[in-house]
Amino acid sequence: MAINILDAFNHEPKPLDFVIPGLLPGTVGALIAPGATGKSYLALETVMAVACDIPGGDLLDLQPKHTGHSVYLALEDPEPVIRRRLYAIGGHLPCDVRETMAERVHVEPMLGKQANLITPKDYDALARLAEGARLVVIDTLSRAHALDENSNGDMAKVMSTLERLAAETGAAVVFTHHTSKAASFGEQTDHQHASRGASLLTDNARWAASIVKMSSSEAEKYGVQETMRDMFVRFTVTKNNYGPPTPDMWYRRAEGGVLRRAVLDRKAAKKGGNSDLGLPKTAGNDDW
Repeated sequence: MAINILDAFNHEPKPLDFVIPGLLPGTVGALIAPGATGKSYLALETVMAVACDIPGGDLLDLQPKHTGHSVYLALEDPEPVIRRRLYAIGGHLPCDVRETMAERVHVEPMLGKQANLITPKDYDALARLAEGARLVVIDTLSRAHALDENSNGDMAKVMSTLERLAAETGAAVVFTHHTSKAASFGEQTDHQHASRGASLLTDNARWAASIVKMSSSEAEKYGVQETMRDMFVRFTVTKNNYGPPTPDMWYRRAEGGVLRRAVLDRKAAKKGGNSDLGLPKTAGNDDW
């Protein structure tokens, strides 16, 4: 249906309803990161933050204004690993938050099921899962299809399928994807076009973000001990078509690899105040 131009001229539109800062319902977004940086934890914790309206559920401090049912499709990792991550996250959540998330978050382990969202059967199955959801995360995109990720033509088919899913369900659909080797070697993993494969993936996405490990220069700037540097990752929104620029956010790995917000202060760093930021001495790194 065409837009009534005169009506649009004369009536101020409602404020945009962001799922998380910059990400609109009914659009497709991308989370790009090198391996072993914590992107799956970030994706899973984002799904939980969007699903829970009780204080204590937003471990990432994303502060979603509205919450609702969320879906996380785990195509890369086996069920025992997903359960370990859920157990680790649960250790940071109050009991009432756990109960709410159990009702509102759908986690589907899909490793080995040979999902192909381009086929009508698999698309329809995902559409049923996404019905009524506010956020759907596909982790990772390369395991959700059987096309050539280096072909812009093939990736156009994948992106149009995701756009259709977002439009038909009203959910924000976010896929995770790995950075290219060139971006990793060139230390440009936080650039908009750092993703592996066809550039169309991030060109067509309406929102894109990345997470990268803390560099030596950043550790020095914030007064973080070099031995603790790998415990911190930076979340950067690299593309934001519909909202204002989003400031970078720092996260630290807590017990079991769970990401928690870390507020780094350069003034405190000069006084040696950012050396450990309360990191648990027993923080494990076997499942990042």
